[in-house]
Amino acid sequence: MPSLSLRKFLDSGTLFVWFCGAGLALSLLMIGGLLALILFNGMGYFWPKDLVQLTLQDGSYVLGEITGREVIHNSVDSEFPEGKSRLQLKVGNRDLYGLDFRWVDESQIQAQEHPEDVVFLERREWGNFYGRPQLIKHGEDVVASGSQEATRALLPLIDRANDMYEDIHYLERDVIGDINHEIEGLRLSFRALELEGRDSQSDVTETEQQMEVLQKQYEAEADKLRVLYAQLEEYAVVLEDVNGTKKELAVGQIIRMLSPNAMGFGEKFLTYMENIWTVLSEEPREANTEGGIFPAIFGTVLMVLIMSVAVVPFGVLAAVYLKEYATQGMLVRVVRIAVNNLAGVPSIVFGVFGLGFFVYAVGGSIDALFFPEALPNPTFGTGGMLWASLTLALMTVPVVIVATEEGLSAVPREYREGSLALGATKLESLLRVVIPCAMPGILTGLILAISRATGEVAPLMLTGVVKLAPSMPLDGTFPFLHLDRKFMHLGFHIYDVGFQSPNVEAAKPMVYVTTLILVAIVIILNMAAIAIRNRMRRKYAGSTI
Repeated sequence: MPSLSLRKFLDSGTLFVWFCGAGLALSLLMIGGLLALILFNGMGYFWPKDLVQLTLQDGSYVLGEITGREVIHNSVDSEFPEGKSRLQLKVGNRDLYGLDFRWVDESQIQAQEHPEDVVFLERREWGNFYGRPQLIKHGEDVVASGSQEATRALLPLIDRANDMYEDIHYLERDVIGDINHEIEGLRLSFRALELEGRDSQSDVTETEQQMEVLQKQYEAEADKLRVLYAQLEEYAVVLEDVNGTKKELAVGQIIRMLSPNAMGFGEKFLTYMENIWTVLSEEPREANTEGGIFPAIFGTVLMVLIMSVAVVPFGVLAAVYLKEYATQGMLVRVVRIAVNNLAGVPSIVFGVFGLGFFVYAVGGSIDALFFPEALPNPTFGTGGMLWASLTLALMTVPVVIVATEEGLSAVPREYREGSLALGATKLESLLRVVIPCAMPGILTGLILAISRATGEVAPLMLTGVVKLAPSMPLDGTFPFLHLDRKFMHLGFHIYDVGFQSPNVEAAKPMVYVTTLILVAIVIILNMAAIAIRNRMRRKYAGSTI
């Protein structure tokens, strides 16, 4: 009897339903845990933490942010024996200590306090500095002395230095950059005349005169730049760490100063929001471990948009031909098998193909035909935004083809017959009836393509992504969109910061931040495509995709 009941229970399929439900719950739990881990570590990076001053048994002091605590198990290190607990502190002051982080044995701590007069200085180089300002100097003259007076005097000087850096950035990127662009344009134009044999004396004289004018403009702007850089060095601050070691630093090297131990919740929240905006809007510093990631965000989004514009037409046209026009036979079945197999090819293979075909073959031919004056320096014959986008489009086109075919199959046959019966041609029926009804399926393919392409890194490493791009593909210089330029990407930024950074502990928070932003961009792009798909689905209720 028990065996018969067990057999009936197994035959009912209830057990397998529970297994499927448990598998789904486990998958959702793992995804939720991963997102929670990324969110906690990513968003926690922006909160201004209190500075802790530890007094050790040997009479020395340690000042920094507590970033971790662990108990030692199976240790062979005599400094941290087994069973002991230790604290990890971000002590900054890399130019003094050599490292940003330090482990401290908790048994060696005599006292722990949070002094309100210590400050956190964010610097353009060498990471953060934790300590106390002691002197403000203008040349050799002392402007302010003492911790409190020097702190008050330092704030307006930092604001002044930041304003100067904005002027420097404007001169270097906009003014001098435009002049260099015009000089290079003249050089290439004259080189083109030489190659065509039309470089007359009048052309040479005119070009030299224009170059001379631009060179004078360049020298005038360069003089302004030298004056600004000299002004940044006028003021210096003498800083003192918690053990009394002094460090003189030009005020121009300081980005901002905070006193986190003296800040209330409201001030910390405002600083928290400011930190988020800084990461989203500024360029990276310190080997990409400090500053912002705006170029990587911009490059990722622009690449996905260009890839989407390229992949949808080709994928839809291929699917329409296979479904609506091609004679269903052995050849079409082989093509479908090839398309399905193409979706499983490793992404690095597409990267090698993109490098060989798009970059070297197509790009090299474009340079030889349209940019001979720039050779041997390649224009399109090297990695860039266009080739990276086309490589990812080629990689994701099988997904769009399969999804589009499913969408076309879901359109009721009566729609086609009704359209033809009303006198429409097959092309008109496709454009006005079938494809609009299949649009939800097409957008499903686009969603899958975006999800895969956004996080790909391996093909981009061969076709155009770089650690730090000197200029973005979109700017105010004609033709505004420069598809030949290299670009930054969030996925490669994660790889570079996480695995190539010389300062692993300092890079770890930026890895979580960049991962969080990459996930957010994927979700936003997908939600936008899903919203459009749902709208199309409501409009053309005949589609079941």
